[in-house]
Amino acid sequence: METVSKTNDVLFVLLGAIMVLAMHAGFAFLEVGTVRRKNQVNALVKILSDFAVSSVAYFFIGYYIAYGVQFFDGAAQLAQNNGYELVKFFFLLTFAAAIPAIVSGGIAERAKFNPQITATFLLVGFVYPFFEGIAWNKNFGVQAWLEQGFGAPFHDFAGSVVVHAVGGWIGLVAAILLGPRRGRYHRNGDISAHPPSSIPFLALGAWILTVGWFGFNVMSAQTLNAASGLVALNSLMAMVGGTLAALLMGRNDPGFVHNGPLAGLVAVCAGSDLMHPIGALVVGGGAGILFVVLFTLTQNRWKIDDVLGVWPLHGLCGAWGGIAAGIFGQSVLGGIGGISFLSQLIGTGLGIFVAVAGGLLVYGLLKLTVGLRLDPEEEFTGADLTIHKISASPEKEAGW
Repeated sequence: METVSKTNDVLFVLLGAIMVLAMHAGFAFLEVGTVRRKNQVNALVKILSDFAVSSVAYFFIGYYIAYGVQFFDGAAQLAQNNGYELVKFFFLLTFAAAIPAIVSGGIAERAKFNPQITATFLLVGFVYPFFEGIAWNKNFGVQAWLEQGFGAPFHDFAGSVVVHAVGGWIGLVAAILLGPRRGRYHRNGDISAHPPSSIPFLALGAWILTVGWFGFNVMSAQTLNAASGLVALNSLMAMVGGTLAALLMGRNDPGFVHNGPLAGLVAVCAGSDLMHPIGALVVGGGAGILFVVLFTLTQNRWKIDDVLGVWPLHGLCGAWGGIAAGIFGQSVLGGIGGISFLSQLIGTGLGIFVAVAGGLLVYGLLKLTVGLRLDPEEEFTGADLTIHKISASPEKEAGW
């Protein structure tokens, strides 16, 4: 029976890893549909390349920093317990690789390719696992200190802060250091609109992410016995809340509508195993409002050219999710309890600090050494032809 149980756990986590791996296709098509046509190929190549580089960085460096586990033993030893530790690595790798996938949307259309690949290696190899180890492996005694001081450790069941807030705040730093796309903002205060190139592709990306998210959240239990239908229903309710809020606040704008469910799902990750479904609906609705309002402010008033809105979507909604878990996870509001609001506040703040410091270090160093963005002519031509020497839809065919 023990062997059967372990085999079930392997299959359970493996299916979760596959579902989150599929989410990277969602990241790709969300970006493809949002950027201008001359940058669509670049979006597709970046997401796949970032995943490959992330795999190497996390396998050799990041996973050891976070969990103290290495894979230099023989295959016979690695395969013990039906290879459970291997599929667990695969599952957590798909989370780690979400960091550069999130950042990619914020710096789209003007970033150099090789410096971004280098940033991916450094972020996934060092910055992300540093905070991941603190939150999920109790490194450096931070969780013990929070539990002793405030009655409960920082709780982030599926990564509202560990993955999304960290990725979103790194993305903000990268977008600011890069500067806006050329011609986006004018000296007289005018703003040039760059509408999405393909709403169908944008919607496809959002749907792939939404479906995969149920693996992201539910399979974060990491064993079949710990799986909970509460996590699934809370994810559903938060998704619905985010969609309806974005629909109303965004006045039927399809870009907002399709990012709304993602905002709700980002926010519910942290407390999806604790909240009442009505609480999850409120958290998702709050995230949908937060995304629409802050995306508009970021783009129009503060003139930060975060192309996909990764800071409001992941950075702010992720932070809201970490704090909301400390509110709606309380038993007085129908939650399971065993959570501290102050621990959630401190843990969320620490995640933001690590993300901003790590982002400044990585992207600041790259900007000073090799540069981050394409030159004006390359940017005007587009990343597709400049970097990859082909467009998404070539207009001419060979004449022979």
